[in-house]
Amino acid sequence: MKNRIFILLAITGMMISATATAQDDLMNMLNKDEKPAIDYVSATFKTTRVVIGHSSENPPKGNLLFLITHHFGALNTGYENLFGLKQATIRLGLEYGVTDWLGLGVGLNTLRNTWDGFLKVKVLRQSTGAKRMPLTMTLLASTAIYTTRWEDQTRKNYLSSRISYASQVIIARKFGERFSFQIAPTYVHVNLVPTAEDHNNIFSLGGGGRFKISQRVSVNAEYYYLFPGQIKSRPAYSSFSTGVDIETGGHVFQIFLTNSMGENMESIVTETAGTWFNGNIFLGFNISRIFTVVKPKEFK
Repeated sequence: MKNRIFILLAITGMMISATATAQDDLMNMLNKDEKPAIDYVSATFKTTRVVIGHSSENPPKGNLLFLITHHFGALNTGYENLFGLKQATIRLGLEYGVTDWLGLGVGLNTLRNTWDGFLKVKVLRQSTGAKRMPLTMTLLASTAIYTTRWEDQTRKNYLSSRISYASQVIIARKFGERFSFQIAPTYVHVNLVPTAEDHNNIFSLGGGGRFKISQRVSVNAEYYYLFPGQIKSRPAYSSFSTGVDIETGGHVFQIFLTNSMGENMESIVTETAGTWFNGNIFLGFNISRIFTVVKPKEFK
């Protein structure tokens, strides 16, 4: 009797072992058929602006972003102007994520009634896993046209004289969960300049960063160094902006201080007319609200 029980237990053990081995072999075969996953880094910056300049981000595919940018006047305008609170310039913009790597946008700025449009292409995406990419690279091409009345209506004026162009190569990296940084070589072409000494082609080197304080709050800063000797007929300085991002669900609020009155890249780089040291500081804010236009397939 004991021998029979022993033989039965031995047979049962061998069957269990064979079944486990078969399961392991099956799992290995399935794992071989699975493609290695690519983990793309998200939220290098929380929205499409670091402060007032472009970040490496686009709206997600199928999402429409409505952006309100507001600048008060300069603090050094004094008490009569309530330190800038009596003045305001506003830009209303729409941005759309066509794909995961392509975004486009359009905006209207009350400063000289300027229309602007841009295209942003993410050619590299920071990732880990099966594909390792240490950084994100985004290309920006934009144009702006002001529509106020001509200052000198006695001469022959051309539509092309109202137009300027900007392009950027934005190279960004997210270092862990808290810190992100980008550099942005920037080129601006202005069709009509005031004097022959002023350059039509203007170069700037931008840089910006974000430090996450909590789950919904971060501190951001950016600087656009204007290479000297390019604009001679009027004051022109490098742009510096800093502020706080506050995320509340579908909204991102950005409250900032800057020495740039402009709200598109052409103006930020070429029309910053004062410095922080002389009180040419503008209080402003951005409000971003995102809407889902095309739902992802898995949610349809």
